[in-house]
Amino acid sequence: MNTGLRRTLTYTDLLIYGLVFMAPTSPFDTFGLIFHQANGMVVLPYLIGTIAMVCTALGYAQMARTYPSAGSVYAYAAGGIGPLAGFLAGGAVFLDYVLLPALNYLFAGQAMTSFVPGVPVWLWLAAFIVINTVINLLGIELTALTNRWLLAIQMLVIAAFFVLGATKVEHFSWQPLLNPEQLDFRAIFPAVSLAMYAFLGFDAISTLSEEAKGGPRQIGRATVLSLLLITVIFVAQVWLAALLVPGPRELLADGDPEGTAFYRAAGVAGGQGLVIAAALTTALTGGIAGGVLSQAACARLLFAVSRDGLLPRLLSSVDSRRGVPIPATVLVAIICACVGLPLSLVEDGTTLLSSMVNFGALCGFLLLQVAVLNQFLRRERSRDLLRHLVVPLLGMAVLGYMVITMNAQAQVIGLVWLGLLVVVWLLRRPRLLHVG
Repeated sequence: MNTGLRRTLTYTDLLIYGLVFMAPTSPFDTFGLIFHQANGMVVLPYLIGTIAMVCTALGYAQMARTYPSAGSVYAYAAGGIGPLAGFLAGGAVFLDYVLLPALNYLFAGQAMTSFVPGVPVWLWLAAFIVINTVINLLGIELTALTNRWLLAIQMLVIAAFFVLGATKVEHFSWQPLLNPEQLDFRAIFPAVSLAMYAFLGFDAISTLSEEAKGGPRQIGRATVLSLLLITVIFVAQVWLAALLVPGPRELLADGDPEGTAFYRAAGVAGGQGLVIAAALTTALTGGIAGGVLSQAACARLLFAVSRDGLLPRLLSSVDSRRGVPIPATVLVAIICACVGLPLSLVEDGTTLLSSMVNFGALCGFLLLQVAVLNQFLRRERSRDLLRHLVVPLLGMAVLGYMVITMNAQAQVIGLVWLGLLVVVWLLRRPRLLHVG
């Protein structure tokens, strides 16, 4: 065992990593909920969410050049603000990373259960955890190869939906983007929080800084480009689905409690065959693609925090042959099982879990923006006010508003988690100061 990662990932690998982590098929499950919440303007929440995410991605790109190490927002906040801020940012994003695979597994398990009713959701969840852990333990190269195949499958299904669906559109409309008569930002921003779930994961590219051949510049470029590409894919597919979905008035009035609205639109586009292909793709890519990548990202976050002495040193051990942080990878799998299995038995488990995932990500992103301001404006006296003042402040405004307006239960759990992180810091910090 050692504590060094190997540089084996190309720029294309990084770009694919970000696209697969966000999953081009992510809107399939939440399309109906967002359509209902946003009064039919299903495109607008994705565009507002993109503003916050682009500001965050630009922050990642700036900080990656200054602090080219594994650990993502933890390393950037620690370097840009201080160790405590880094620990809190890492802990907040850890909540996102470690809960996101469990959430993916729940969605995937529910989809698979609809095809194989005799197999319970918890068993599918357990199977996905085992498969993904094995893939990650075999090395980052196998993870990258898996990403390519799973991205290809998703893009084929989406391409079929575009090609077949475009021929079924009777009247083009701008209403999925903007309908002034129904515009209500009090409804739009909760819908933005739902849309945010689809974007989560672009930042995980930064956890691979020490495994990328091109170094921090490649990390920044891949982060921004993957976000822009996925935005185009998301906007195009939800716009087309809004034009095709049967019974839009009923969807606006009653919502989409079963999460089938997108699949009904797919049925209009390509019949039952496309519905089955879309559902299976969502299940397999969510259960394997999203799970593999989020477990890998979380393991590397634990690796970086442990290497700095804030967690047990064992978690910073790396297998010399495969270049994998094995103890951290196994621990993430155990946490996923402990979180996902109980929630698979709870009726509203996915709702609570998705809100907690969003809380962790948004808090981490907010600290990243503060780090950008402190690093470049205060320390380096930068005169690039667009990138180092306007962009971070815009990102903070949108992200902060989403945190304030999100699910109250998730806010309470998130604040309790941040409080626990402070306690852990206070218990560990004196020991670190003594060692230093």
